[in-house]
Amino acid sequence: MGPEEFRRHGHALVDWIAAYLSQDDRYPVLSRAAPGEVRERLPAAPPEAGTPFDAVFADFERHLLPGITHWNHPGFFAYFAISGSGPGVLAELLAAALNVQAMLWRTSPAATELEEVALGWLRQLLGLPAAFEGVIYDTASVASLHALAAAREAAVPDVRGGGLAGRAELAPCRVYLSEHAHSSIDKAVMTLGLGQRALQRIAVDDRFRMRPDALRAAVAADRAAGRTPLAVVATVGTTSMTSVDPVPAIADVCEAEGIWLHVDAAYAGAAALVPETAWVLDGCGRADSVVVNPHKWLFTPFDLSAFYSRRMDAIRAAFALTPDYLATPEAGRVRNLMDTGVQLGRRFRALKLWAVLRYFGAAGIRARLAEHMRLARLFAGWVDASDHFERLAPVPLSVVCFRARPRAWQEPGDDAEGGRLERLNARVLEAVNGSGEVFLSHTRIEGRFALRLAIGHIRTEQRHVERAWTLLREAASAGAA
Repeated sequence: MGPEEFRRHGHALVDWIAAYLSQDDRYPVLSRAAPGEVRERLPAAPPEAGTPFDAVFADFERHLLPGITHWNHPGFFAYFAISGSGPGVLAELLAAALNVQAMLWRTSPAATELEEVALGWLRQLLGLPAAFEGVIYDTASVASLHALAAAREAAVPDVRGGGLAGRAELAPCRVYLSEHAHSSIDKAVMTLGLGQRALQRIAVDDRFRMRPDALRAAVAADRAAGRTPLAVVATVGTTSMTSVDPVPAIADVCEAEGIWLHVDAAYAGAAALVPETAWVLDGCGRADSVVVNPHKWLFTPFDLSAFYSRRMDAIRAAFALTPDYLATPEAGRVRNLMDTGVQLGRRFRALKLWAVLRYFGAAGIRARLAEHMRLARLFAGWVDASDHFERLAPVPLSVVCFRARPRAWQEPGDDAEGGRLERLNARVLEAVNGSGEVFLSHTRIEGRFALRLAIGHIRTEQRHVERAWTLLREAASAGAA
């Protein structure tokens, strides 16, 4: 594609993106495609001859857009929003054009050093100590995998050389986490050869936070049984109801027992930028590693996960490996990103984080995060005041867990599995999501089917939250009739 053709299509594409980001009612937020529908619209065999880009883009609009769930829609209230802001989208375009592979410092010095700078800025905004070194991964799942690999490296003798299998002298390992920790921790222990049975789930309190006393007792019991406590994973902002584990008290246990403490703050860590919610990262400066996802609540296009550790030497001990063809004369004077993880190739992700931080500034980001939390409290107030809904969890940040429960529905069997309350809420969720205007997700809280509204999109305004509430009330009224 020559420069003139590229310029023509590029201008048209930027115009399309600008319109897309400004017209929130242009497409239904949740795709209405049926399973297999997109695949069936496309040829089964690759083209022999090339296709003009006009035709490629026409097929994108005709065949692919109907199968897109629009995460960049202000009515997206499901899961955790991953909104791509304008400066982040433009920086992603630049990164694609440069096509940097940042495995070594010399393969693009700016990519390595900008990563250090951007993560240093973010670390300061989060209030984490200077002892933390940062590295960018794609997701918190991968970041947590690396944290547990480092914990394994630190706790298990010669695990890098000898592995785990067939070593009778090694005691079984334990990884501790709350009942509400993310499922990526399960996948990490499976991947690392520890086995899912290495997980010890710790009971929570009435605010769904890990109980430090139960953690202390579990560690003592495992030591008495000859097991090796490997790591504790505390969560700052659990996936279902955004509860915040008491990290200071958990850190006390980990320091006393010599256990690696990893904090999964993928969603809620960003709230530390706002003075009123800076408490969410209390105690995290004492952790061995922390992960925060700018692609969740810092308006950075997916994917970008910021991982910090005060023991990056353990990360490098677990993963650094330099074949002859990657040896460089500046080794020892620079940091090579390939040494901090399992992957060799690394995208220039730091560019979009740097652009977002520069464009909005700390004040601009704080204002938007504070507004999201205000909107969540507003919505929670509507739920609390309603005769037809009830809230099922506290609202420390920007997620509200609730359900439809008409006051007249107080029969003993309403909460039973398969009961009519669950059926009602499933119908409400289906009806609201079917509107095309908003998209909510669900979870279970103490066995109860819960609706979940998560506010975090940069373009979400009060009118979008009000519309969601209207649709919910209408669906609940119709479903209960």
